[in-house]
Amino acid sequence: MKPALKTALAMTTLTALTGIALVGCGQGNNAAADKKAPLTMVFYPNESAKSFAPSRNELKTLLEKATGRTVKLQTTTDYNVAIQSLASGKAQIAFMGASGYIHARALNKAIQPVAAISGPTGTLEGAAYRSYIMVPSDKANDYKAGSSYSLTALKGKRFSFVSNSSTSGFVVPGAALTKAFNLKNTDSLEKSGDFFKTVLYGGSHQGSAVNLVKGDVDAAAFDDVDLRPYLEVTQGDYDTPGSVFTVKADAPEPFQGLAGKSVTAIDVLPVQREPWVLNTKVLDKSTQQAITKLLLSKAFSDNKKLFTAPDAKVPMLFVKTTPETRLVPVTDKWYQPTHALIGL
Repeated sequence: MKPALKTALAMTTLTALTGIALVGCGQGNNAAADKKAPLTMVFYPNESAKSFAPSRNELKTLLEKATGRTVKLQTTTDYNVAIQSLASGKAQIAFMGASGYIHARALNKAIQPVAAISGPTGTLEGAAYRSYIMVPSDKANDYKAGSSYSLTALKGKRFSFVSNSSTSGFVVPGAALTKAFNLKNTDSLEKSGDFFKTVLYGGSHQGSAVNLVKGDVDAAAFDDVDLRPYLEVTQGDYDTPGSVFTVKADAPEPFQGLAGKSVTAIDVLPVQREPWVLNTKVLDKSTQQAITKLLLSKAFSDNKKLFTAPDAKVPMLFVKTTPETRLVPVTDKWYQPTHALIGL
């Protein structure tokens, strides 16, 4: 494992392994045997936002209909809580970033990915979203090298990540910074007073973006999918460095009072699409099959309470970038690039 990620994993290991031990002593077997026991779906902080409550409730309804079991929704304010909850069996279903999935699987091999959002053609080709390194738009020229943008000027600045368990909010941008500055690993990026003057963690992609927009940091990492309800592209596009993103006039919390503030992408990085994952130790086979069938159904991907167009006025949890966008099957093997990036 790369040293930079030991902190996040260490925070969850003791409690998660304790939970797994309890599961192995009978709790998990009973849960798997009891096909009427309540199910719990856990959400990352990003998907726990108040604005996504309608989508979460729709998921609850659909999962209950598909499985015939009561479903509880567990929102969180910490990535590691979601990882631990899934690994220990307290939650059995999650939608999480590739890094979080891999960390959960490292704690419990029964954690399995079953589906991910497709690329634009409805297959795994191009199944990626974007991680950004952003700066305030009025400072963007400070990061230019000729006609393009450079990360060189970031050294010694104040920087915000999402969480060191976040794929697009730490792992991927951390790898880009490591390469740009020829660092051994990401250790020096994680704490204030080393590579960066100050390091903050937003706790969610929304939180990291707010740190930047409010001026608490000089640059920040966050992704596109979690910020669509709050920011809109006002110059350029989602894929090109130099594109400008502006806080919407009607942006909900935590962006109140920040409408009109603009940030600019100085780096755009592809990230493997997030998996839907199951704890197969505490879920019986028929329930696993029912959940997987639901997720892969056309009705699920066409549900407008879950998927909305990129420019939707009221975005739901997921973006349907093309009519062919849907959930497609995935296995652990597909995530080998992220495994290699993390070192797990």
